[in-house]
Amino acid sequence: MEKKVRSKEELLKEKDKLLEIYNSQHKKNKKPQLLTKKERKILGIGKDEGRAILRYARISSRKVKIVLDIIKGKDLREVYGILKNTPKAASVILLKLIKSAEANAVNNNGLDAEKLYLADANATQGPTLKRIMPRAQGRAYRIRKRTSHITVVLKERK
Repeated sequence: MEKKVRSKEELLKEKDKLLEIYNSQHKKNKKPQLLTKKERKILGIGKDEGRAILRYARISSRKVKIVLDIIKGKDLREVYGILKNTPKAASVILLKLIKSAEANAVNNNGLDAEKLYLADANATQGPTLKRIMPRAQGRAYRIRKRTSHITVVLKERK
């Protein structure tokens, strides 16, 4: 079952219908309809946000989620202040990631830096690096070095 490739003209003709379908939720899994990268670009989906993704960060996702819960929904300047004064290892990583998302929003999508806020942020578990620690009497204990994937989305306040 292959998806039909539509031309730019066809997509622009059906723009209102496609955006309505994309924004509505599926009955069973509550996810929007999937569009290709080309279709999203032509329809302008994602141009109202700045997004940054960090993959394989060498920190547990549990530790990152603690800091993310503090800063979600806050204005960008307030987020910077919180992260600079939070004594957690994740705050340094998140500070760099949010600066990258801000640069993406301002340079790529032309958004106003003063109106930006942290709309969405999540951390999911990445692959775990497994290591062995030698113990007494020939035993070996497993050490799990956890990684995480962190996503940050900035949007403009209306």
